[in-house]
Amino acid sequence: MKKLLDRVRGGERDAVAAPEPGAAPFYLPQGNEIAVFEAASRRRLPVMLKGPTGCGKTRFLEHMAHRLGRPLVTVACHEDLTAADLVGRFLLEGDATVWQDGPLTRAVREGAICYLDEIVEARTDTTVVIHPLTDHRRRLPLDRKSRVVEAHEDFQLVISYNPGYQTVLKDLKPSTKQRFVAIAFDYPDAAAERAIVAQEAGGLPAGVIDSLVAAGRRARRLKDHGLEEATSTRAMVYAAQLMQAGLAPAAACRAAMVHPLTDDPELVAALEEIVDAHFGPDAAPAAPRPADDPPA
Repeated sequence: MKKLLDRVRGGERDAVAAPEPGAAPFYLPQGNEIAVFEAASRRRLPVMLKGPTGCGKTRFLEHMAHRLGRPLVTVACHEDLTAADLVGRFLLEGDATVWQDGPLTRAVREGAICYLDEIVEARTDTTVVIHPLTDHRRRLPLDRKSRVVEAHEDFQLVISYNPGYQTVLKDLKPSTKQRFVAIAFDYPDAAAERAIVAQEAGGLPAGVIDSLVAAGRRARRLKDHGLEEATSTRAMVYAAQLMQAGLAPAAACRAAMVHPLTDDPELVAALEEIVDAHFGPDAAPAAPRPADDPPA
């Protein structure tokens, strides 16, 4: 395991990341998701994390990997990601042809958690590859090598996706979904969201955090009025961190919570009206803490 975790290729660390020493990444539970994941982990059951963008799915998994002391492989799925990218391929090295494992194969061999983030963004052949890993077989076929890799006893597969973005033509098949234990996420309630923002941007006055979260939650309602993506908890955290760095609150909200969400002039105006109602267009910067102070 140590050889795998310490491997460096081309100046970049391997995709398998060992838990960092110290406390686990901050995560505020919303329900019984920790208990469900721990139970699934004990039986090495595959897990599906469902929820909107920026609600904490990836942070949750990082927290759980650290909590359980498990190495983590993260793959950000995209439309050009193929099964070969996950499993591996033959490459030319000098005059020889050598096999190079992909991130999924390395995780299967070494017993890591493999996290396929936004799985439906990848090409459909990727779901065919993971099927044998999600039932009693727990094996990964390497068709190009005519071999099968038996999963390490500690290997666990985790996927995530945002159901709100999917269409009939781009979604997980029911037969695939039923292979996973599902944990549903949503944006936290107001009190939890304030606590998260305060933790991630320590040092901001409580009143500023209250106004920021109130503005973000009010802006979130525009999701039903033409806004394609709701204001996420992550966007609020970014706005708070910009304030912490010395940017005026209204400017921070525009940079993190308005312009990334839409280019539609009417929706931009509606979002800016919400920001101005809570901070005013010319509000002074929120007193930032010195960069070397510890977080609150």
